[in-house]
Amino acid sequence: MRELEFAVLGPLEVRDSGAPIRLTGMRRRRLLALLLLRFPHAVARESLVDALWETPPASARQQVHNAIRDLRAALTTTPATAGSGAGSTTGSSVLATTATGYRLDVPPEAVDAHRFTEGARAARAARREGREAEAVRLFRSALDLWRGEAFAGIDCPAVTAAAAGLEEERLTAMEELTELRLAAGESATLVAELSTLTAAHPLRDALRGHLMLALHRSGRQADALAVYDEGRRLLADELGLEPGRHLRRLHTEILTDAREERRTPKPPTTDTTPATVTTPATDAPTPTRQAVEDHHRPKHHSHHGHHSHHGNHLPRDLPDFTGRTAELALLNSETDAHHRTTPLTSPGAPSTIVIDGMGGIGKTALAIHFAHRRTPDHPDGQHYIDLHGFTPDRDPLTPEEALGILLRSDGATPEEIPTGPAERGAAWRSRLAGRRALLVLDNAADAAQVTPLLPGAGDTLTLITTRRKSAAPDGARRLTLGALRQEEAETLFRRVAGESRTYEAAGNPRTNAPAGKPRKATSLARTVTLCGHHPLALRLAATRLRDRPSWTVPDLADRLSTPEGRTALLRTADRGLMPVLALSRTRLPAEAQRLAHLLALHPSTPHDIAAVCAITGLAAPLVEHLLDTLLDHNLADEPAPAHVALPLLVRDCAQSWTPSATPQLQATARRLTVVA
Repeated sequence: MRELEFAVLGPLEVRDSGAPIRLTGMRRRRLLALLLLRFPHAVARESLVDALWETPPASARQQVHNAIRDLRAALTTTPATAGSGAGSTTGSSVLATTATGYRLDVPPEAVDAHRFTEGARAARAARREGREAEAVRLFRSALDLWRGEAFAGIDCPAVTAAAAGLEEERLTAMEELTELRLAAGESATLVAELSTLTAAHPLRDALRGHLMLALHRSGRQADALAVYDEGRRLLADELGLEPGRHLRRLHTEILTDAREERRTPKPPTTDTTPATVTTPATDAPTPTRQAVEDHHRPKHHSHHGHHSHHGNHLPRDLPDFTGRTAELALLNSETDAHHRTTPLTSPGAPSTIVIDGMGGIGKTALAIHFAHRRTPDHPDGQHYIDLHGFTPDRDPLTPEEALGILLRSDGATPEEIPTGPAERGAAWRSRLAGRRALLVLDNAADAAQVTPLLPGAGDTLTLITTRRKSAAPDGARRLTLGALRQEEAETLFRRVAGESRTYEAAGNPRTNAPAGKPRKATSLARTVTLCGHHPLALRLAATRLRDRPSWTVPDLADRLSTPEGRTALLRTADRGLMPVLALSRTRLPAEAQRLAHLLALHPSTPHDIAAVCAITGLAAPLVEHLLDTLLDHNLADEPAPAHVALPLLVRDCAQSWTPSATPQLQATARRLTVVA
């Protein structure tokens, strides 16, 4: 029986039962790399065309078809199986053709990048649970899969970007493994390894700090200080920066030969990882690693309830933030009403507002924009944390981990941060008592995650963003964020694409614009409607138009007019709409996933309870429960009582969902085909 393996953590290789398969031709290798980037999902034909050609020729789709045919043949006919009958795997079972594109149909463990990611995740879980020796073993096994640079030799921008992301994951795993080895008492054995890594990645503070600590513990204090000085000069010369606070503190401790336990890394926990607090994935660019590390390093904090410094930790506001006039007015009204009523009720009582909505709808952008506007009203510190409720390839932060980050960002020293969620919660509430602070809890998974983070006293405003309606804690006011209004959507599109790109040139034969002054493109309204008035979709579509000078707004609208076109076009090299929406699927029960998939395939909308029962064959109580689940996750709207509709973009996304069939819904796909 054949066992295909795909190795991308180094030069791209395919092995059949251990024997290498020779793939000739750069286009064929690029094509396989692009399929592996999206594995186990299908890749739309238009996506492949855009990735393979900067300016696609007229024959691009045919060339992709031919390349797929050749790749399928290469994955089918191998030295081990050529000419054999029984036991060989057909091409269709390895490289499947879907309605929109192509998909590799192999087990996840057949791809070494998947095994690496799963191994690192298991190592972090073992680390959190105190199984350090097992975590070291798992990290080593995961890192041993690497043979060089990921996708080495593949010349393709999309592949290069993905390779950079994998390299970042590898380095982070190396840093975590080194922390564990240092905590276990290794030092001299790490010096050579860390010297090589630091030379290759001189701007990573974590590696430099580990090398300094290993040298110092090996009795090489002067060398450790020289490593610090080298890094300080490099940062100053190249970036005009000083080393981060953690590195400066370690430098001081080595200089003063501080106590050994102060230099020994604390038992590893997730909340020591710098990347646990980031800017929003869809609403703002990612900060530099140095900025992320500095973001949560302790600041001076005096005792007896007096805080000498209250930092602003909010991510940057979007310079082109557009619309949401009604929502901002409502937020202002709620906040002002709270400040007016608290003197008559409970002076200094905290206020909590939850902003919920579907992925990419702009929850984080609105919360950050509003928080910056209300910062002057909350001078006692502005805090931000990403709780990773819906983040690819990582678990949500636990309340204990989140509290550790918040305490450090508020200036608590390591000695002031207790262990245990209850103790940390008490310390956090004590620090906020009597203060007028502002707290943004972004990307929350559920109410259980955010409730322990809320202040108990003090006039603190807490803004929570989440995809789930039920994530609102008791006593919170809630704002469900929907699509942009037509005028706001068109304004956002013009700002991103450029005003000149959204006007039809005088006398343009492609648009039939009459001679005279340019006029607004008549298809702009259709374009923003096909984007569902969805902020992220609008930004991605407008970016496409901006970056393709030969395109017009009518061209873009035509390409967006089909589900396949929207799936292919609403993405850029570093982000896409469908993966953002699909993150909600990870929190859905299998039955709810299957129901969304079936409703997305059905030609009519909206649906009432009786119609859904007819489509699925389920009893009304179960249907109502599953529809409530979709409504809770903001994957469905309720245009009328007892009626639900999947938004256009959710329909596009859910059509590709293929969860394993549940007993109640096993036969539904056949029944739906007949109904449709």
